[in-house]
Amino acid sequence: MKQFPTHIVAVDGIVENDNNEVLLVKQRDRGVWTIPGGQVEVGENLIDALIREIKEESGIDVEVDKLICVSSNICTYEGYGGYGMVPTKVMFGFTCTHKGGELRTSDETSETCWIQKNKILDYITVPNLRKRFEAYLDFNGIDVQYLEYITRPTYELKSERHI
Repeated sequence: MKQFPTHIVAVDGIVENDNNEVLLVKQRDRGVWTIPGGQVEVGENLIDALIREIKEESGIDVEVDKLICVSSNICTYEGYGGYGMVPTKVMFGFTCTHKGGELRTSDETSETCWIQKNKILDYITVPNLRKRFEAYLDFNGIDVQYLEYITRPTYELKSERHI
């Protein structure tokens, strides 16, 4: 049986355009709205991974700006697709600036759109995704928010602090 690494490292980015709108993508497999992002591949740094993931999922080109949130999803659960246990996930959340590209969907996204910042929480309903977006809304430009939570069997925020 294949085993996941000890931690899965992932990135996501809140992309703002000149109209004070934020890029959202709808995940094709789960049918939920979220900000774009995904797993960092072997030999890839966090910044390059985020630029790649945003481009793959939405067609948008970005510049990565600030780290705003580090999250640890400490739950583990039975794997899928021939994998054993799915390990702890560590996610790095960044702000990004829209630089160009054509908005489109992908194999991973069924919809992509720009939404006014004050309307985003009407779209993002999954608790851990919502909490990570709230870290962006609360970002003071200096302190990075650290979140520790589990998502299974149900979402539970274990700790939250600024670092």
